Amino acid sequence: MNRIGITVKPNDSRACALMCDLHRWLTEKQCTVYVDQMLPDCVDCKSFHNRLPLVDMQDQVELMIVLGGDGTLLHAARHFIGSHTPILGINLGRLGFLTDTPIGSMFDVVEDILAGNLKTKRHFSLHAEVWRDDIKLAEGTAMNDVVLERSAHPRLICFEMAVRDQFVFRMRADGLILATPAGSTAYALSAGGPIVHPALEAISVVPICPHTLSNRPIVLPADDVIQLRLVESPLAAAVNLDGVELMQLLEGDRLVIRKGESISLVYLPDRHYFEVLRSKLNWAGQPEGRE
Repeated sequence: MNRIGITVKPNDSRACALMCDLHRWLTEKQCTVYVDQMLPDCVDCKSFHNRLPLVDMQDQVELMIVLGGDGTLLHAARHFIGSHTPILGINLGRLGFLTDTPIGSMFDVVEDILAGNLKTKRHFSLHAEVWRDDIKLAEGTAMNDVVLERSAHPRLICFEMAVRDQFVFRMRADGLILATPAGSTAYALSAGGPIVHPALEAISVVPICPHTLSNRPIVLPADDVIQLRLVESPLAAAVNLDGVELMQLLEGDRLVIRKGESISLVYLPDRHYFEVLRSKLNWAGQPEGRE
């Protein structure tokens, strides 16, 4: 690999300085480095010669490096859905389930990747469409989750869900989260959803503060087509993809969600999924016989 793309958390001086260091280091190794066109010039680096929009990166680079937290990676990842270009996340955030490479290991890990030693995992996305009557108003993809929510108003919304054209429920709640396994440790987890191992092809359906406490999270096969219909909403509701609003919804609008294309993330060779969970979620306890 010698064509490398870089993006970082915007307006973060630490991330900017690290990007400059990484850019110089890669250049010294005779790599061609492309920097996200939307990033401002760094004070230390003044300017970068090769600038590209993220949307064009997947056709130009062999490795995409993201310095920041999971939010920064999700912003970059939406431009690589369907691409086989691997993405390496360097964790400058807090939990960092997706950006699990620590900053102290950055140069060692990148050097291993340049030598061809990398471990990747394909994560499927969710494709969402918004329909009003027979007209498709909008569509988009999410790596973590698709969220139907009540938006700015304080009252509950009412919506129906069908799977494979079979009615499942009518619910009054603040909203509903549909999460991939990668997204099961994000918003869905904080709303009481299950942690889904990334090897499973499944979609978590997690209510947000349901009015009826018997409404519980369920897990569906990833190949199922899920339809939501907004039945009641005092004002416009909204649909969000990975925390970014796709559009506002009116009563009667339908949301159709299905499995989308995949994306490749790079992980450390010795990464252990359950060790990551214990570390990130502060689980206590050790195996018997180990202090």
